[in-house]
Amino acid sequence: MDLIQLSDGDNSFRVRVLGRRMPGVLPLHDLLDAEVLIKSGFVGGRLALGLFPADVDGWDRALDVLAAGHDVVWIDGDRSPEIRVQALDEEHETSAVRVEDVTGSGVHVFLPLCLEEGWIDDQRRLLHQVRQEWPREVLETSPGAYEWRR
Repeated sequence: MDLIQLSDGDNSFRVRVLGRRMPGVLPLHDLLDAEVLIKSGFVGGRLALGLFPADVDGWDRALDVLAAGHDVVWIDGDRSPEIRVQALDEEHETSAVRVEDVTGSGVHVFLPLCLEEGWIDDQRRLLHQVRQEWPREVLETSPGAYEWRR
């Protein structure tokens, strides 16, 4: 199931959730296996990704920032890949996605996307579907202590 699906027919960027990493095992039950998929007439690629619940929440907040017309960095810090979404890349006069796999392959991809009106609402629907399919079921009661949500 897609968490993110941005496409203009020529270029596409997707984050596809594959399922839980370790179902039934505390605390890793809520960790989701995913993959980044990039396609264009010039380049195509796939990169494995692990999503923590905080990453899914971060995408929710990122959509609010994008809706306000600002750029976002999602999954930044010491993890790879770093994903940047530009509400408007002035050079190309479109939205754009940058994916940087700094700690892995070292590859950087820039993908301009001519997205249709309402694309942020579409992403919110995908986010809602992912949360419905894989709800949070683990509660961290204190640092390093976990239990099942009731």
